[in-house]
Amino acid sequence: MIKVGDAIPDVTVKHLGANGLEDVSTGELFAGGKVALFGLPGAYTPTCSAKHLPGFVAQYDALKAKGVDKIVCLSVNDAFVMKAWAESQAAEGKVETLADGLAAFTKALGLEADLSVAGLGVRCRRFALIADKGVVTWIAVEEAPGAFEVSSAEAVLAQL
Repeated sequence: MIKVGDAIPDVTVKHLGANGLEDVSTGELFAGGKVALFGLPGAYTPTCSAKHLPGFVAQYDALKAKGVDKIVCLSVNDAFVMKAWAESQAAEGKVETLADGLAAFTKALGLEADLSVAGLGVRCRRFALIADKGVVTWIAVEEAPGAFEVSSAEAVLAQL
């Protein structure tokens, strides 16, 4: 599992932007400044939709005021689902959503969870991290499935 001091792995993920489906290099995305990244099991799932993403939308101004250049949400979903979810959550323009459809970035981070027993396949564990110029400076991973205690926007703010 990725830890403080590690470089963010360079993996290509997807984003549905103004020009359609785009490749995003995580190495490039994280290289330029301070990024708050949070990962979650899936768009439209209960805790993710009721608490995790909305918390980062609500704390957007506070995070920016503390020096965060980008707020990024990662999930093992496709780019079309991530865009629709961001729109439904009023997150566009505040939180960049990354679609890790094959869980390649999630696995490179060492944060995958096999939720096949629930019919969900390989997903991302719930976590949050801060990276500065591509290097992890803080990370918190929820230990129990369904937990939402250490990866909130407020937890990130407390570390800035």
